[in-house]
Amino acid sequence: MKTLFQKIYDGEIPADIIHRDELCCAFPDISPQAPTHILITPRHPIPRIGGATSDDSATLGHLLLVAAEVARKVGIEESGYRLVINNGPHGGETVPHLHVHLLGGRQLTWPPG
Repeated sequence: MKTLFQKIYDGEIPADIIHRDELCCAFPDISPQAPTHILITPRHPIPRIGGATSDDSATLGHLLLVAAEVARKVGIEESGYRLVINNGPHGGETVPHLHVHLLGGRQLTWPPG
């Protein structure tokens, strides 16, 4: 069964694609928690960061580099941004397909949640 993100990659669910390459795809979150809230998702479904293996190392590093590239592209590099990866129900995971949240466009407080 395809994940929500795989359906987006395959064009079954429309999305405003900000970045697409052979390893990942980036698009706005449908329930933004900041003025800029973009998801960077691997094309190959990794259920969660806690389930990643050493075989996923290149993809995981690529997600972070793409997040920085997308931050530059959307104009939040200078003001700053936060990257978040949720893992499990208490971590806020709602989609069982690893993804990096890129949040910015306002002052983010600490601690979160």
